[in-house]
Order: sequence, then C-alpha cells, then structure tokens
Amino acid sequence: MTSLNRRTLLATAAGAALSLPTIRTAAAQSAVRFTLDWALQGNHGMWSLAEDRGIFRREQLAVRMDRGFGSGDALVKVGSGAYDIGFADFSGAVKFNAENPASRLVMLYPVFDRTAAAIVTMKGRGIEKPQDVVGKNLGAPEGEGSRLLFPAFARVAGIDASRVRWTSMAANLRDTMLRTRQVDAVTGFLFTVHFNLVGLGIPEDDILSWPYAENGLDLYGSGVFCRADWLERNGEVASRFVKASIDGLKLLLNDVPGGMASLKRREPLFDEALEARRFAMTRDRSIITPNSRQHGMGHVDMARAQQLVTVNAEALGVANPPAASTMFTDRYLPPASERRL
Repeated sequence: MTSLNRRTLLATAAGAALSLPTIRTAAAQSAVRFTLDWALQGNHGMWSLAEDRGIFRREQLAVRMDRGFGSGDALVKVGSGAYDIGFADFSGAVKFNAENPASRLVMLYPVFDRTAAAIVTMKGRGIEKPQDVVGKNLGAPEGEGSRLLFPAFARVAGIDASRVRWTSMAANLRDTMLRTRQVDAVTGFLFTVHFNLVGLGIPEDDILSWPYAENGLDLYGSGVFCRADWLERNGEVASRFVKASIDGLKLLLNDVPGGMASLKRREPLFDEALEARRFAMTRDRSIITPNSRQHGMGHVDMARAQQLVTVNAEALGVANPPAASTMFTDRYLPPASERRL
C-alpha cells in the first residue's frame, strides 16, 4: 500500500469514528435498603423529598424506604442485616452493641441534635415543674426509651426517682390513659405525645412538657446509622446517603408544605396539617439547636456521645459499655460548609 493510500484510509476511518453517535452509559445506582423508626411523620419528608426531587438519583442511589415499628425494631433490623441503613433513636444501640459486638452499629449522622425524650402532663394534675412528679403516678410502656432514661434525668433535675410510681401500658394506650387521668404524667417523645394528645381533643394550652435535653440531660437523639461491617464495604455509599439526607432536610426546611405533600403521596391517610406542626416542633426543639447552628447539622461531639453511652449503660445495666468512638463517627459527613443551616 502506498503512503498516499495509507493516509487516505486513516483519514476515512477517523471521519467514520467522529460520525458515530455518542453512547452515554448511565452510572450504576447503588441499592440501599432503608428503614425508618415509625410510620410516616413530618420529619421523614427529608427522605421523601430527596427521592421526589432527584437527590438520591444525583447521588446514584436507589433507595427503598420502609416504615418502622419503633426505634428498637429498627436497630435490630439493621443489626441483623435485613436493612443497610436505619433511622432511629440511638440510645438502644448501647446495649445492642455490648451484646452483639459482631453486629456493631455506628451512628453516621445524628439528625436530632437533641433527644426528644420528655415528661408530658396536662394542667390540673398538680405538676407545674419536673420536680413535682415526686409522689405522682407516671405512665409509659416498659422498656420505652424515655422511661429508661428517667433515672438519669431525675439525677440532673433534682428529682427523687424512688418516690415516683410507674404504671405500664401498651404504647398505643399511653396518651389515652393520661387524658382519662389514669396516670398523672407520661414519658415519651415530646412531638409524639404532644400531637397524640391534640388528636385526642386536648387543647394545646393545657399540655405541659419538659424535654430532658432542655432541662439538664442534653443527649443526642435519632439519626442515620448502619452496621460497622457494612460500612467498611460501602463507605462511599454511606457518604452519598448522608449527603442526600442533609440536602433533603434543607429542602424540607425551606418547603414544609412540599414535604408534607410528598409524604401524603406515599400514605393517603397522612394528615398534612398535623404533621407540618409536628415537624415544626421537631425542627425547633431537636434539629435546629445552638450546637447545630454553630457547627452545622450532624456535628459529632465525642464528649456528648460518651455521655449518651454512659447514661444508657447505667439505665440498662450494661456492665461492659462500648466506647463512644466505636459507635459514633463524623467521617462520612460532608464538609461543614455544606451542613450549615
């Protein structure tokens, strides 16, 4: 073949290559099984919006989000490997990790900078401050997190816990028993009990509450967590999920009606007006705090994390509590500049 023919052939081939249509390959999405702590509530809109507005897709995540049946249930489901990531109150993980070191759970992003645990009562029960529960009858399910934390709260609040009587009941009866005066006060998540009472027809001005975190026991609350061994294999997926969660929360903070509508599309019985108010309380009491304003959402303070471990170990009788450094990490959070409120 002559030099001229070779040049002609190469030019023809190059032109043919340039004329071929561009083939775009969609980036593979990582499948994530995600369990919530309970039935859909207002704060869960951070994840439904992340799905509806393309944040999960942007982060190359295919997320299956399922309702939960309590924080303890969510901890077990993630610990067993049935789900990759969960959202729940992390207090119960202290005992879980002590008893199941091979299935150790790790908090990646504390969504609730302050626990929602609280004492809740109604006017006319002779309780005007936390210390007034002495000699009264408090109600809560056995094993309920706020009840388990009560002795620690009593110590910091100056309450003689030995002089408090307890009545146990199923979780779905707690607020009705408070309304019907079968107990004088209850313990539970503030935004859960408050709006359950509203749903029972109690005027909001008649509801009195004292969140533990605002009265001396400033612990982390619910957040995004996973198993340590899953995290070792899927660190990049975890980082993308946390970023998507924070961006979803930003959307929710700026568009609460949109978030409630997003949840309504998933649950026809979802009460948008009530849940918007529930989210407002959650936002103002547990999410937007002096700490999150200063350091950004999800900031991990190991001293506070260790306090959560210590308090729960004492409450649950855990003789060999895990170190906070094995349960909390900030490694998978985006930079602080992306977490500012």
